[in-house]
Amino acid sequence: MSKSTTIDGLRRHLGPSLDMSDRLLLRLAPDGGLSWLRASAGARAETVAGTPPAEVLAAAGEIVVLVSAEDVLLANAQLAARSRAQLLQALPYAIEDQLLAPAEELHFAAARSVDGHVGVAVVARATLRGWLDRLADAGIRPDVLLPESLALPATPEQSGMLVEHARAIVRLAPWSAFACSLAELPDWLARVHGAASAPLSVHDFRAAPALALPVPIAHYHERRRDPLAWLAGGLAQPPLNLLEGEFAPRHRRARDVHWWRVAAALAAACIVLAFAGLGVDVLRLSRASTRMDTQARDMVRHAFPDVDAAQLARLSPQQLVRGRLERLQGGADSGGLLHVLGDIGPVLAGVTRIQTRGMEYRNGILELALRAPDVAALDGVREQLAMVPGVKAEVTAANSGADGVDGRIRIESGASRGAVP
Repeated sequence: MSKSTTIDGLRRHLGPSLDMSDRLLLRLAPDGGLSWLRASAGARAETVAGTPPAEVLAAAGEIVVLVSAEDVLLANAQLAARSRAQLLQALPYAIEDQLLAPAEELHFAAARSVDGHVGVAVVARATLRGWLDRLADAGIRPDVLLPESLALPATPEQSGMLVEHARAIVRLAPWSAFACSLAELPDWLARVHGAASAPLSVHDFRAAPALALPVPIAHYHERRRDPLAWLAGGLAQPPLNLLEGEFAPRHRRARDVHWWRVAAALAAACIVLAFAGLGVDVLRLSRASTRMDTQARDMVRHAFPDVDAAQLARLSPQQLVRGRLERLQGGADSGGLLHVLGDIGPVLAGVTRIQTRGMEYRNGILELALRAPDVAALDGVREQLAMVPGVKAEVTAANSGADGVDGRIRIESGASRGAVP
């Protein structure tokens, strides 16, 4: 038989299609036997005896297991705790007068607190481990473990009782229940069902006649079928989970944690790649900046041949060029080329027969290259320049030619002499 045929058979047997949102409900009998049904929303399912197939287990969105009521004590405690951990720590002391074994041998689970009242379920640790081992052997990892007594209806108006085979389960109140054999049932009911107790609603799943009970009966439903399907109707929301604390199920969370780890790894990889990209960009920009700085220094050396290596090491190219421009434009100390030209400009404009062939300004000294008809005319220009206040002028060269004299006059302004080269 193929796998698809098996799944199709299960679909026909269960009615609705397998859906991850469905609940798989199992019942673990006191003798270790298993039965199960698929509690699909809006559909009726029949109980199947034995272990669910692997396909059904894999497709279940939630696995709830009902365990024998005989092994679980239900109690009601009045507690006020700030946290769930504090609540669980205080439970053994709140109900210690009802315990028949040392607290360290017992496991406690609690429902949500309502007005300071907390429903409590107590089971022996060894018994709980035995249940989990039995389920694990069948390949079952439950999400919820619940005593079957909590699936029985119980209201202030009616108590609930399930009768099957040779045993009965009675739920007198939300957190008061017991299980016993049918032979012991009349004595137990007479002992625990007081005058203030609600009448019983009995659901009898035997083929035998109705039981004679020593308590008020609200309803007696005889010869019912499929007790697990009936119990499933009372489990819209399990009131508590025995798998709490150290027994909390981890297989569902492990799957979520796995995907969170994958997402975290991908996020970390993205961050690493982003930083690596930034590092590459920084390295590229650093190299480009170094090349540009080298080119700027080469341009400064070319434009200002008098700049030495010490100045380049001490000042950036921008600082060197800015300083030179400030001196050429007058700067803060009113020196520089423009200031010198402002002083001597009227003199040069007033002389005749003199041609200005060029000028060179370096370190606060201006040298004029002039063409004069003779040496006397050149010297006359020098004398007029020397008469300008704060200006020192001297002829540094006079070369006679066919067309006149090519001369050079060195000019130093008083403001320029005070400037720092």
